[in-house]
Amino acid sequence: MGVKAPFSGLFGDHLAAWLDLRRELGQGLPVNDSPLTMIAAHAHPDDESSKGGATMAKYAAEGIRVVVATFTGGERGDVLNPKFPDDRELLADLPAVRRREMAQAAAILGVEQRFLGFVDSGLPEGDPLPPLPEGSFASLAPEVAAEPLVELIRQVRPQVVTTYDPSGGYPHPDHVQTHRATVRALELAADPAFRPDLGEPFTVHKIYYDQAFSLDRIKAIHQAMTERGIESPYDEWLRERPKRQLNKQRITTQVRVPEFFSVRDAALRAHASQVDPDGWFFVAPRDIEAEVWPHEDFELVSSTVPVTIPEDDLFAGLR
Repeated sequence: MGVKAPFSGLFGDHLAAWLDLRRELGQGLPVNDSPLTMIAAHAHPDDESSKGGATMAKYAAEGIRVVVATFTGGERGDVLNPKFPDDRELLADLPAVRRREMAQAAAILGVEQRFLGFVDSGLPEGDPLPPLPEGSFASLAPEVAAEPLVELIRQVRPQVVTTYDPSGGYPHPDHVQTHRATVRALELAADPAFRPDLGEPFTVHKIYYDQAFSLDRIKAIHQAMTERGIESPYDEWLRERPKRQLNKQRITTQVRVPEFFSVRDAALRAHASQVDPDGWFFVAPRDIEAEVWPHEDFELVSSTVPVTIPEDDLFAGLR
């Protein structure tokens, strides 16, 4: 089965058509002779742990090379953990704190991690929204924002890349820009005419959107907790969930990872300035989560190799 990518934007349809042409002409690179490798593209430190963290830990434990590409340093983030030490000297350089946290989380997951060098755009608030900070990640043209990831793709040569869907997962400008920049990078990395100084061109074989917070997953965990008389943290959240949320009909691939939930949680807690260790992410009992939703969810949006949907492995067709 060929999967055509529902990419959006000026370059999206072109990318999907280009990948289809590569497959039809049989010009794709060999997929079985290279070490299995994936890149997960994320907006800020901590996103890698809350979105697909257990899947990355599973693949790393299998010996697959997993590289997290973090577009920004989270420079405009605030301290979101009320239990974080109120240390003025520590907080004077929050970006350095977040880099240390990221290094610890990567070590827990067993993955490599690269910062791509852009500055966090912050989460604008107000009506109307204020302009994005000049020079921030989300303010840049997607082609400019894509260049460091083009170089990384050509260096690492991954068979699989994961990123966010066109909504960004939620409407943070850096998350939406992560989608745009990653999609653009996938096209440009394969184009021999684009920036040959960034390395030899490379076509990624499988492209996924991470659907970590699918509505069906949240509903299943909420219902299971309610039936057991446990207060669910998702009641109000479900009532207010925007209609834009993609549902299970858009999920093609579910990777079973209950044994790695604890690794994911430990990695997320390593981002101590951002994550309350007793916050909502950790409220659902993990035995209930393992029973009713023991996997992490992805949407396959493009493949140069034959696939059968549904999948249980991001590397299906590649090994």
